[in-house]
Amino acid sequence: MSPLAPMEWLGRLKRREPSAQAASGVRHYGEPTLDDATLRGVWQVCSLLLGYPDDRLLGLLPAIRRSIARFPDEAAGPLLGLVKHLESTPMSPLRTAYVETFDTTRKCALHLTYYAHGDTRKRGIALVQFKQAFRRAGLEVTEDELPDHLAVVLEFGATGDVAVAWKLLNDHRAGIELLQWGLDAKSSPWAGVVTALRTTLPPLDGGQEEAVRKLLADGPPDEEVGLDGYSIDPLLNPHPNDDQLLLESLGDPR
Repeated sequence: MSPLAPMEWLGRLKRREPSAQAASGVRHYGEPTLDDATLRGVWQVCSLLLGYPDDRLLGLLPAIRRSIARFPDEAAGPLLGLVKHLESTPMSPLRTAYVETFDTTRKCALHLTYYAHGDTRKRGIALVQFKQAFRRAGLEVTEDELPDHLAVVLEFGATGDVAVAWKLLNDHRAGIELLQWGLDAKSSPWAGVVTALRTTLPPLDGGQEEAVRKLLADGPPDEEVGLDGYSIDPLLNPHPNDDQLLLESLGDPR
């Protein structure tokens, strides 16, 4: 059993009744090379280490180390590099570096839909679709974070539906690749987390490689007119007012 108990330390999602339209177990983008337990474990630790470095996270580092010892070397090495950095760096500069890395640089954004849609109206629809994917699997995102935050998606994969998380991560693979590029360019210690995550994902296919090249060249898209092709399932909206507020906060005019 993993030294980390998921429901003891993961708190960005809460349980709800699964939708009658349960998420499909069909794999997309091929099969993971890791077994589900190892895959969940790596995603679990990545989710934690992408969180803000507070006392709770630092207190979990010994348990995180024990978990990492069970991982394949290609994932364990990069994760241990960040753990050592967190253990050896004073709290104040650690927190300052985290904010400067993730909250002030768009190329290091942790929100996956930003890379695909920028600050456009389509991003609001994509965020609601993330929430609906969680609801189908019986999980509800809390108010503390947006549902496309990489740590939230990884928590969903660790505690919820691996197949759906697999699809979400691979659908937004270009953003993950750009995040890796941005963190590497900064020589950020958090780059190791994304490196470890990428070892769990399949090689880029042709379409993903093209998306990465385009994203590197052009950046996230500007505002686009129209919302065709993006639908919201009303059966999965137990809190439609909350979803509407989300859309309005991101500039959706409806």
